[in-house]
Amino acid sequence: MYKMITIDIDDTLINDQKEVSEGTKLALQAAVDKGVIVTLATGRMFASAKQIAKQLDLNVPIITYQGSLIKNCLDETVLYERSVPSEAVAKLFAFARDKGLHLQAYYQDELYAAEVNDKLLAYCELSNVPYKIESDFEKLCMMPMTKLIIIDEPALLDEIAPQLREILGDEVHVTKSKPNFLEFIHREGTKGSAVAFLAERYQCELSEVIAVGDSWNDHDMIETAGMGVAMENAVPALKEIANFITHSNNDEGVKHVIETFILNAEQPVK
Repeated sequence: MYKMITIDIDDTLINDQKEVSEGTKLALQAAVDKGVIVTLATGRMFASAKQIAKQLDLNVPIITYQGSLIKNCLDETVLYERSVPSEAVAKLFAFARDKGLHLQAYYQDELYAAEVNDKLLAYCELSNVPYKIESDFEKLCMMPMTKLIIIDEPALLDEIAPQLREILGDEVHVTKSKPNFLEFIHREGTKGSAVAFLAERYQCELSEVIAVGDSWNDHDMIETAGMGVAMENAVPALKEIANFITHSNNDEGVKHVIETFILNAEQPVK
């Protein structure tokens, strides 16, 4: 039997109206009642992810910032944390400044930017989180950053991503959560690393874990879990490595996974 399920939030758990369907909520509760650990894994800040988790009454650790921070939903105890190396942060700040790119930095679960612009406002509306403006932005370089994001057109991000991987080195993991979000985290701050940590904490074999996602940043989580599930609306690269493709986020794909592999199955289906 599967003992744990880890679910991405955007375009996976929530539909295009940014809501969790009632059917999905009932399926999640049924899984919890059956003794299954249900948790979320997201690129969002903890402050943002907690809002979703509380709607579901999930009293479990939540994987946030792509896996760089795991905190209990209710008492907010930190269980796992990784920060981007300060040298890499300084290089990223310099690159963004020289190229005129919009960079957002995350420190102590707060979002910082150098100025207010449309990219920042659209992001904060999407995530339902506040922001802070720091005019002397580069003084943040020495702070332990949980995550940094460059927001721009997808084609430009695809062009600069290889450059930044070379500049920042192996200690930094570079990924996308959405086509226009290029994100930077510690190499051990991925969803896959976080899933492995929680599986060990809950004494689960990885073969007993389900992971559900839709985007590039879910890649290592899908590969780490025993059952990797891609949404119907997932990027093609994720579908290629998934063990199973479920319905879309607008058609209760998460509910379908829970019913198929937890509620209606006595043995794992491979």
